[in-house]
Amino acid sequence: MSIGAVLALLREDFPDVTISKIRFLESEGLITPERAPSGYRRFSVADCERLRFVLTAQRDRYLPLKVIKEQLDAIDGGDGGTGGSTRLLSSARSAVAPATDFGQRGGRVSRESLIERTGVDSAFVTELQRNGLLSPGPAGFFDEDAVRLVEAAAALANYGLETRHLRAFKVSADREAGLVAQIASPIAKGKGTGARDRAEELVREIAALSVTLHTQLVKAAVRGVLD
Repeated sequence: MSIGAVLALLREDFPDVTISKIRFLESEGLITPERAPSGYRRFSVADCERLRFVLTAQRDRYLPLKVIKEQLDAIDGGDGGTGGSTRLLSSARSAVAPATDFGQRGGRVSRESLIERTGVDSAFVTELQRNGLLSPGPAGFFDEDAVRLVEAAAALANYGLETRHLRAFKVSADREAGLVAQIASPIAKGKGTGARDRAEELVREIAALSVTLHTQLVKAAVRGVLD
């Protein structure tokens, strides 16, 4: 298949994918399409499956390409045949195991559904919004990440932490996001093909490291409290 045909196949599930994105993933070694004598790329079914795996891991799990490549190498190492590798990619696509899972998950969750699914009352949701911890989208709907956030906030409330106490988490997150933006923004605004893709990949890598660092710091601090 040509790169245009691959793009048409992927667009239904990944509307934001572009030819530039596919070329970027090739330059990063995630796929290796053959080249026709004329120089044009020719993609196989296995190449398409690899692309689906990569795009799904980025969209649903927010994984850096380094981690995705390690998983692809593990799959390739476990099966030498192209057909078997394709089957492995298909079966693994919904079970990508990230070190850090904080990706943006889609969905349209109404306020009523959010309350029903999390078991909180309307006043609790209002308090989260008032303290800047929860915000609906432009159309007034929440997403799946909002559900997880409310569940976590409600669980902390059971330990006596009120919503106003959680502002510190929001302030910390905003500061970390600001640091990431300072690094990634110049790259995203740079000239050349794939500038935005490189910036997005950098954000994934830094964010994953940031969450890991935050977790270790909290663990160390908690040990200090217990001691």
